[in-house]
Amino acid sequence: MTLEKIPTNHSHHSRRSHDSHHSKRDPHPNPVTKVNTGQASVDSTTTAWLAGHLNHLTPEQEEALESFKAVCIEQQLYTPAKDEVRASHDDATLLRFLRARKFDVNAALEQFRDTEEWRKANQIDALYENIDIESYDEARKVYPQWTGRRDRRGIPIYVFVIRNLNNKNMATYTSSASSTTTSATHASSKVPPRLLRLFALYENMTRFVLPLCSQLERPNPETPIVSTTNIVDISGVGLRQFWNLKGHMQDASLLATAHYPETLDRIFIIGAPAFFPTVWGWIKRWFDPVTTSKIFILSASEVKPTLSSFMDPTCFPKQYGGELEWEWGNQPSLDAPAKELAGVLDCVGERGDADYTTGERNGYVKGPVVWHGDRMEILGSVDGKERRRTIEVPKKRTEKVIGVEVPASDAATTAAAAAATQEANSGATENEKAIAPAAEASVEATTAGKTISAS
Repeated sequence: MTLEKIPTNHSHHSRRSHDSHHSKRDPHPNPVTKVNTGQASVDSTTTAWLAGHLNHLTPEQEEALESFKAVCIEQQLYTPAKDEVRASHDDATLLRFLRARKFDVNAALEQFRDTEEWRKANQIDALYENIDIESYDEARKVYPQWTGRRDRRGIPIYVFVIRNLNNKNMATYTSSASSTTTSATHASSKVPPRLLRLFALYENMTRFVLPLCSQLERPNPETPIVSTTNIVDISGVGLRQFWNLKGHMQDASLLATAHYPETLDRIFIIGAPAFFPTVWGWIKRWFDPVTTSKIFILSASEVKPTLSSFMDPTCFPKQYGGELEWEWGNQPSLDAPAKELAGVLDCVGERGDADYTTGERNGYVKGPVVWHGDRMEILGSVDGKERRRTIEVPKKRTEKVIGVEVPASDAATTAAAAAATQEANSGATENEKAIAPAAEASVEATTAGKTISAS
């Protein structure tokens, strides 16, 4: 089989795209970078970010995707869907590897193979499903945390406050990671416990946060959510602290680049000290050029207007000029659409065993959760024992997806189904209400081996 590099000219959409997806790039008035990161300004209005994503492919990119699938099948890295059995990897995941390598199929194959071998060698699925919930929560507090909110495109917003990672807190974390069992399945693992915990956090992003957000209403429901927007607060951090945290932060960035490509969207850096240009010199080496071009360093006067252009004020914390009551270390504060589908997680208690049917808030669940569209699984281990609980996602008897009546179990797995529910607008912000009608756009969704198409 001949594999070739596919040009990344994004001037044409795929045959599955529609003219309504075309938009002109509007210039943004705010030049926000004080350090040359490769991009001079931020534009919150363009849909150019959809280029190379599912349902926004050029014919050449679609051909590359099919070639990639074929060679992955040959090398037993990918199993296509058959009858009622889903594919081993969805198209959105495969496209992440292709975009990371500019649709060079050979290069994407190499990275995909390396990732599959890494996952197998480190038993990543078993790690996430069996990790001790306290170990997981300790790790959550030293890495970026999901706020429970999304930007105007529907992409989840994470916040990372660096000043809390002082020598004392990091020494305590390192000691705990070394002296406790992260997961019974990895008791004899040669991988440092701090890395095992980090792996689990990335799995939470890809197996819970991103698929949940893909199911919620947003401007382009035909394209799954596969990345995160990050606010990185480095205010009050000295040069010595930066240097001491170099290895900690480098672990996360290198892991993302190697095995979770294209999961970082925009990164907004807030509170940069005067010496930051010096620090930037070694930070930028952790990322590929495409990722560094999406990193923006904001001055104090640029924080609120820039974040507001990308996020509704109710979706980012008050300390950055927003309206969200959320502090570093808090569990996710789900927005109205997410709360409709996953709000039960705030009722089952930290251990995940509380009665949620009363609607009483018993505390947000700690540890790993997997989102399956029509149900969610609460996993991990508590006091050395497996935790397994399955909760059905609330839904109507049927959901109307773009004018097509389908069974609720199927509809619940599509982003458009969530957009169709009127309850999502109950108590929603003006921004959430505004983007809901946009989810009525044409969509092709594959659920349980069936394809629902409408236009």
